[in-house]
Amino acid sequence: MRPVSVLCRLALPWRQNVRGGQDESETGDEWSNRAEVERPECRVQNEVGERRETAEELPECEQERVDFDQPRKEEDVDEFDRPEYRVDPTDEFYCGYDSTWEAEENQGRTSRPRDWPAAPARHQYKFSRFENAARDMQNYRHDYPPQTRRQRWTHMMTVQDDKPNLNFYLGQKRSVPDGVYIHDFHSKWSGDYYKLEDVHSYIQWLFPLQEPGMNYEASPLTKEEIKAFCKSRIAKENLLQSYKLMLDFYGIELCNETTGEVRRAPNWRDRFNNLNTHTHNNLRITRILKCLGTLGYTHYQEPLVRFFLEETLIKRELPNVKDSVLNYFVFAVLNKMQRRRLIKFAYLHYDRQDEFVWCPKKIQKIWEHERTHNMELLSPNQRFSEWEIGLLTRDPSSLRETE
Repeated sequence: MRPVSVLCRLALPWRQNVRGGQDESETGDEWSNRAEVERPECRVQNEVGERRETAEELPECEQERVDFDQPRKEEDVDEFDRPEYRVDPTDEFYCGYDSTWEAEENQGRTSRPRDWPAAPARHQYKFSRFENAARDMQNYRHDYPPQTRRQRWTHMMTVQDDKPNLNFYLGQKRSVPDGVYIHDFHSKWSGDYYKLEDVHSYIQWLFPLQEPGMNYEASPLTKEEIKAFCKSRIAKENLLQSYKLMLDFYGIELCNETTGEVRRAPNWRDRFNNLNTHTHNNLRITRILKCLGTLGYTHYQEPLVRFFLEETLIKRELPNVKDSVLNYFVFAVLNKMQRRRLIKFAYLHYDRQDEFVWCPKKIQKIWEHERTHNMELLSPNQRFSEWEIGLLTRDPSSLRETE
C-alpha cells in the first residue's frame, strides 16, 4: 500500500503546511482505543523565515494587545484574502457579528437586517447559537469596544486596590474568597482534581479578563493592569504555570513552551471523561483562551484549539465539548489567518458538512470545489482502497504515514 503522505501529495498538491511550506501528512496523534496509547512527539514547527504575529515580537508588544484583525502587509496575505472569499450579507450563513471573512473591520455592524434571508429552518437553531456566541467573541477580539455595561464593570471595582489581578499574580495578594496566593495554587492545588472541579471561584483569578465572571469578588482586568502585566516577567511566568495546571486538569500537557504545542497527557482518558461530563469546563476553557490572547500568550491559542478540533472531529472524543469548540474556542483565536485555517480544518473534518453553519455557504462551496478538483487529478489507473479514498476526501493535516 502507498504511504498516506504520498497519496495526499497526489490528490492534494495545493495543501501546504502554513508554518513552513511542507506538507502536513505526518501530524496528529494515534487515535486508536487501545489501552496503552503511545504518546507521539509534538509537531515540529519550521520557524525559518516565518513571521510570528505575536505581541512579544513587536516593539510595543508588551504595552498593547495586537489587533490581528487589521489588514496585513501584502506579503502576509493568504489564500483567504482572494476576492472570491468576500462574502455578501445575503449569504444564508452570513453572521453580522463575525468579522473572520471581512477584508476590513466594521465594528459598528451587528446582526443582519430583518429583510435579509434567514438561515434555513433546519439549521436555524444551530446558527442562532453560533450567532449569539459570535457577538461575545467579536467584542473580545475587538478589545471590548466602549459600552454602557463595560462602564458599570469599572464602577464595580474596588477603589482601594486598583491592580488586584496584577498584585495577585505578583504574589502580593490572596484570591478572594478562597484566600490563596498564586504560588499556593501552583504547589498545593496542582493535581487536586476534586478541588479544581468543585471550587468555582478561582478561575477568575487564574485567568482574568476585561469582563466579569461568576465570582463577583474578582475584578475585571483594566488596561493599566494589562500593560503592567505584560511587562512583568514574574507575572507572565506565573500565568504559564497556571496554564500548565489547568491543562493537566483536562488531561493535556504543554510539550513546547516556545510554540505552545500540546498533546494528550498520560492520564487523558480519566480527565477527558471528567471534561466530557462536566460541561461548565467549556466556559473555563473559553476564558483561558481569551486570557492567553490578552496577556501575552496569543501564540498559544491556535495549538490548543487545533488540539480540541482533532480530538472532537477526527478522534471522536469529547462529544459534549464539540459545540463549544466550534462556537467559542475557534473564534477566540485573535490571529485571523489562523482562525480562518482552523475553520477550514473544521469544515473538512465535520461529519455532516451540510449542517456546518460556522462559515458562509459561499466559502464552503469553494472548499468543496477544491476538494472535488483535487480528487479529479488522480489518474484513472491508480487504485486505492476505500479507506485510502476516505482519507483523501479529508484535510491531510491530521494524517501520518502508514505502510
